[in-house]
Amino acid sequence: MEKADVIILGGGLVGSALAVALDKHGMRAIVVDIADPDVIHAAGFDGRASAIASAPYRMLGTIGVLDRLEGQGCPIAGIRVSDGLEPGALDFEPGSDDGALGHMFENRLLRRALYDAAVAAPNVDLRMKTRAVSVDRGEHGVVATLDSGATVSAPLLIAAEGRNSPTRDAAGIRTARWTYDHAAIVTSLHHEHSHENIAFEIFYPQGPFAILPLNDDADGHRSAIVWSVSRAEAPGMLKLSERGFLAEAEKKMGGFLGRLGPLGARSSYPLGFHHAAQIVSNRLALVGDAAHGIHPIAGQGVNVGFRDVATLVEVLVEGKRLGLDLGDPALLARYQRWRSLDTLMVSVATDGLQRLFGIPGKTANAARRFGLSAVQKLPALKDRFMAEARGESGEVPKLLQGMKV
Repeated sequence: MEKADVIILGGGLVGSALAVALDKHGMRAIVVDIADPDVIHAAGFDGRASAIASAPYRMLGTIGVLDRLEGQGCPIAGIRVSDGLEPGALDFEPGSDDGALGHMFENRLLRRALYDAAVAAPNVDLRMKTRAVSVDRGEHGVVATLDSGATVSAPLLIAAEGRNSPTRDAAGIRTARWTYDHAAIVTSLHHEHSHENIAFEIFYPQGPFAILPLNDDADGHRSAIVWSVSRAEAPGMLKLSERGFLAEAEKKMGGFLGRLGPLGARSSYPLGFHHAAQIVSNRLALVGDAAHGIHPIAGQGVNVGFRDVATLVEVLVEGKRLGLDLGDPALLARYQRWRSLDTLMVSVATDGLQRLFGIPGKTANAARRFGLSAVQKLPALKDRFMAEARGESGEVPKLLQGMKV
């Protein structure tokens, strides 16, 4: 039987980041994932892009992943929030000494960099195209039997399998969930004028329309688009001709980026919310979408998962230094306490924003514009919003500060 400090089920962005971060602290992880690397690293597998906030970005630097992403991320110099194309926008811009608010990365580049870092890490045993057929979380440890016939054990099991985590469900952890009557249309497009490294979030009653800056390529200036439409509309939006789709996008954008096109590949994802009632159980911890899934309205999804990683690593590293069992209920309770308020606040805030900006009518529109302009005039409140967007609110784990534990 092969032994490790932790067994991680799921080797996506969050699971692989956790394994690499533990490796940097001398801890061994066995990562089990059913995916085929050739499939998930193919150019057309995932057309999404993620805004990595400044605190998780520092973590990626500390664990050595940014070296593999050199020049591939587009700095976000500011965020502009507006209610439709009406005047009265809210602008978030960092101070001269604060650096970028975040960096935009295409998910395929993030996935490849984290996978390569995991493969290269001496303390990471990455087992792709492999499934755990049975898991026993016993009094003295966790034993998993894999479909390869191997048996592995560790003091702690970590579920990083995504929003439909079978491990979470098997543990009987209750989850609050609902679906929005929306789908996200995700693509990239080229445009005539530079985005000047500004991210735009334009709210419409039908759903938000986000324009996120990407690095230029051979065809010119480029941005990622996350367009929330009703579920009924999504299939038709995917079937529109490129010319028709760009014409619809032009109406949402109001022409400030000039002529649009060419257009990248389009994909659609259903939007929903879920939040686990607890993120720990007997010798089990949940991270990322296994613990919580939120609306992409504020671009915080993967960042919340990376905040889970930084917190859990700090708890486990300090526990091991003290000679504690890594599945000790007191250790897991510390992780639960540290993360529960932050994840709940982010989840409630994003859900509330989605509902607030979805209210139609002139009265609601005027109230939203008044609220945006009021926040614009209150520096202290803006700073608080920016700290949350950066991942720097509350008790910040060391990795998010750019330090090893």
